Amino acid sequence: MASRKSYTQEFKQEAVTLAKERGSVAQTARDLGISGNVLHVWKNAIEAKTENPFPGHGNPRDAELAKLQRENNRLMEENEILKKAVGIFTKPLR
Repeated sequence: MASRKSYTQEFKQEAVTLAKERGSVAQTARDLGISGNVLHVWKNAIEAKTENPFPGHGNPRDAELAKLQRENNRLMEENEILKKAVGIFTKPLR
């Protein structure tokens, strides 16, 4: 079974823009090596004027949540480093 291809949001937007400039969705899709139906879906999603027309795996639906998760991961790593540093600098008294 073939795996599904995934495209970035930028690629999708550029493909739709190119199709509009050329005036032919089908020809643009052939030139880009994608299905005409896929390009029509992308075009309709953009024309629907939703906030984020392509909420794929690479684009978090909530930017604030993604930011907080990154910060949380960074802080947990820093905490682990500090724990190791404490262990190194505090040697048991003999």
